[in-house]
Amino acid sequence: MSRPVVMLFRDDLRLADHEALTRVVGCTAPVVCVYVHDDRPPFARGGAQKWWLHHSLIAHARALESVGAPLNIRIGPVEKVVDSVIEETGADRVFWSRRYAPHHVQCDTQMKARLRRSGTCQATSTRGRLLMEPWEIGTASGDPYRVFTPFWNCLRRQFQITAPLPAPSDIPGIKLNNSQTIEDLKLLPTQPDWSQKFHGLWQPGEDGATEKLNIFVQRTTNYATARDYPSQSATSLLSPHLQMGEVSPRQVMIRLMEQRERGKISNDDFMKFYSELAWRDFNSHLLFHMPELTDQEFKQEFRNFPWRDDPHGLACWTQGQTGYPLVDAGMRELYQTGTMHNRVRMVTASFLTKHLLIDWRMGMNWFWDTLLDADIASNSMNWQWVAGCGADAAPYFRIFNPTIQAQKFDPEGTYIRKWVPEIAAMPTHRLANPSAAHAEILRAAGITLGTTYPRPVVDHKPARERALEAYANRPRRRC
Repeated sequence: MSRPVVMLFRDDLRLADHEALTRVVGCTAPVVCVYVHDDRPPFARGGAQKWWLHHSLIAHARALESVGAPLNIRIGPVEKVVDSVIEETGADRVFWSRRYAPHHVQCDTQMKARLRRSGTCQATSTRGRLLMEPWEIGTASGDPYRVFTPFWNCLRRQFQITAPLPAPSDIPGIKLNNSQTIEDLKLLPTQPDWSQKFHGLWQPGEDGATEKLNIFVQRTTNYATARDYPSQSATSLLSPHLQMGEVSPRQVMIRLMEQRERGKISNDDFMKFYSELAWRDFNSHLLFHMPELTDQEFKQEFRNFPWRDDPHGLACWTQGQTGYPLVDAGMRELYQTGTMHNRVRMVTASFLTKHLLIDWRMGMNWFWDTLLDADIASNSMNWQWVAGCGADAAPYFRIFNPTIQAQKFDPEGTYIRKWVPEIAAMPTHRLANPSAAHAEILRAAGITLGTTYPRPVVDHKPARERALEAYANRPRRRC
């Protein structure tokens, strides 16, 4: 009888289009499916993503059980756990999907090298959750891309869309004697349980990802334009599922291509969503080649930037109490749902880094803890992009006016009224900026500035001027 094979799951909690799992099943040997919870810094997930992981593991365990393989749960350093599983089972092969964050790359590279040196177990890694591997795309000189457009052009030329791999129908699984339970991981929040509203909004797991994808492909009309309006149901809401590997970007691409071929969506809408997936790859591409970018600015001249220490401003921002309704709506949506509309993410991030001049790392850390789709590459690169210090970044003098953004992208005030109900009675033409409304309008709407709704934590015009001066006169770091 063949010796067992270990299938190590991490952020790839699905059965379909899973290259490592397909190769494991092809070994025609008993399979040990293992999830290792390694919560050491810097491996620890944020609070919101831990909630998602708990429910995703439950769904994944059920899916594996349905095809004959129990999901074994272990807690501890992944390299030690894998060694112990190999010793317990006598496995001679271990497979996993690649990860791309710097600390994950280092961990997996060292684990693979050690297993190969041991000569007792063959380690194989396969494609992970990107369209293309970070090392597969490069400039003519072999360097990594530093600007998105040429990266995007190169990806479009090189990426070959092939049919997704089918889910296995039978896995001869092995149950370990001392496997822990998902509850042992203690992933759910307590005292208080701030996740109550998540349950009616999300269905973690591969089935939930499939349902979200089905809904999205049916309504993907005018995506390229409608995606900018937070009150419209135009975005895919797939990012938490992609982050946990419950659906692959290839599966998403195939479904959208089918819709385009049937004339159900336009080429412009298809290409816009394709570019969003490519931007996700670009972030991982940058971080893979420049691992210091998790906490250091891409543009070195910003590494001595005089960020302000402003605990009050930071607290107002995190709590959605800045006095700017669009910013407050976004921050409240984030805390209550674990996500935030992409347009509003840009506005809220710009407000923190430019209106308040607070270090982008403070915002990045808050998003890491509160976003269900928190991804180390996208989180750090997008924050740097908005702050003006990242790759292909928006110019530093681009400072979103939150009032104008609200008037342009939430013209009827639907989004603001949903998340900032205390000002819902304001007339629409004043809703984006209550502090500029006449006293009689505020009284009629039942609003007392500073009591029922905060006054602006900063005034836009002087805050913008302060930011422009700080950015223009930033200390230059000699390289």
